[in-house]
Amino acid sequence: MRHHHVLHVIAKLLLPFVLLFALYVQFHGDFGPGGGFQAGVIFAAGFILYTIVFGLENARKVAPMPAVRVLVAAGLLLYAGTGVAGVLLGGHYLNYSVLAGTPVAGQHLGIMVIEFGVGVTVAAVMITIFFCFAGREK
Repeated sequence: MRHHHVLHVIAKLLLPFVLLFALYVQFHGDFGPGGGFQAGVIFAAGFILYTIVFGLENARKVAPMPAVRVLVAAGLLLYAGTGVAGVLLGGHYLNYSVLAGTPVAGQHLGIMVIEFGVGVTVAAVMITIFFCFAGREK
């Protein structure tokens, strides 16, 4: 794909908008349709587009597997840690009401943190699965 200059330019123009849309879906998810899972898949799709256009070697430089594995665990720990924080603050597991001064603010904060953890985990897992299949020999 080294000689497809138009494809490279179009991908470079399109990728920031794909990733920006993933962030929009991520942080708009507690007000409307969307959320962590959808945002994670959109982000991973943008990364997969980058890999298809610019090659697997470049993609592995951008997101090395050890870093992707850390993101898988970090998203899961963020999700679980939010639940544990609710217990430590006197509520039930994943009871967001105790996370802030008012129950409404706690709910908003908890949902945002949980959805961010889900988004990070989903994106990292999708990238990991893609790397596993893309690295296989024919």
